[in-house]
Amino acid sequence: MQERNNYTEIEDFLADASFQLWVRSKVDSQGWEEWTLENPDRAKLVEDSRLWLLAMSVHHEEIPSEVIQGGLESTWKKINEKEKSAAEAKRSTVQLWQKNWLKAVAAVFLFGFLSNWFYNNHFVSNNSESTYNEIIKDDYTDLVEQTNHSYKPQIITLSDGSSVLLKPNSKLSYPKIFTGNTRKVYLSGEAFFEISKNPKKPFFVYANEIVTKVVGTSFRIKAYADLPNVEVIVRTGKVRVRSNPSVTNSKEKEKEIILLPNQALRFTRQNQTFNKITDITQDESFDHTQGNIEQLSFEFTDIPVAQIFKTIEQAYLVNIDFPIDKLKNCHLTTSLSDQPLPEKLKIICKSISNNTNYEMNGNQIIISSNGCN
Repeated sequence: MQERNNYTEIEDFLADASFQLWVRSKVDSQGWEEWTLENPDRAKLVEDSRLWLLAMSVHHEEIPSEVIQGGLESTWKKINEKEKSAAEAKRSTVQLWQKNWLKAVAAVFLFGFLSNWFYNNHFVSNNSESTYNEIIKDDYTDLVEQTNHSYKPQIITLSDGSSVLLKPNSKLSYPKIFTGNTRKVYLSGEAFFEISKNPKKPFFVYANEIVTKVVGTSFRIKAYADLPNVEVIVRTGKVRVRSNPSVTNSKEKEKEIILLPNQALRFTRQNQTFNKITDITQDESFDHTQGNIEQLSFEFTDIPVAQIFKTIEQAYLVNIDFPIDKLKNCHLTTSLSDQPLPEKLKIICKSISNNTNYEMNGNQIIISSNGCN
């Protein structure tokens, strides 16, 4: 897959089968997400290619003339830029248009512009927003709404200490403070949850057609509005899943399915049925879509603190700033496998010394310490 390092045009990405699979099915068998994060200068090109590919599957609808005109102007602007880079500034527009390669470039640019417009103004707003509004309409709590418009997952810390790794193009709605006897959040898209244990106050995730109930565990939910299925994958603990009667007429609406570690559930939207997978390692689609946080081990035996921080950075895609010189001789033995990120950081800091603390600001974590005990 090294050839993608040489991709310079949108059509290069559109012609790549693994890129198509990643965009359309969220199956990242060739590490596209990681590659994009490692090549931030390509992120805009990747996002444009992704939007154009998604727009290819939408239905035709009459497009306003001003949008078409804007697309034509944008197209010719890009053509003129290519004309200059090719040292053909002296040729007329008519002569340029007669070249087959330039026709193809113009077609791609214009199609991309119009597809991008259609996708942003119709597909996303009409599909995902209607489902989102449906699932939160009965919640009278003031909700905080956070949407990840970036190219990398974002960490959200909830008031109960739970942590959520929100994937790109995903949205999470949650109360500033959990009150009452339950904890409820609403998801549209994909996220990895690590829930703070509280048996007296169960945690519910409403994600389109399904409702997931836990008391303290880690799991991933994939509930994009434009995909044929909704999926729940369990890493630790026990999860209970049922259909959401407010947005589905599933025949299995009274059925509750229990999932254990390395098990998953796939809700098929077409026939509104559940399919339980008892071993995700035997299902290639689940194996390819697992993130770092699900693959890395958090069991540490006499491991340098710097290495532990590196593992957390890789798992959560965060940056940790810590006093390297003061902690270079510190080693820890600890288990952090079933803890939300804030709890992991508390345990690490307490294990280092009583004067070690942390601060979180989004995906940036700062550790202050005078050294280990």
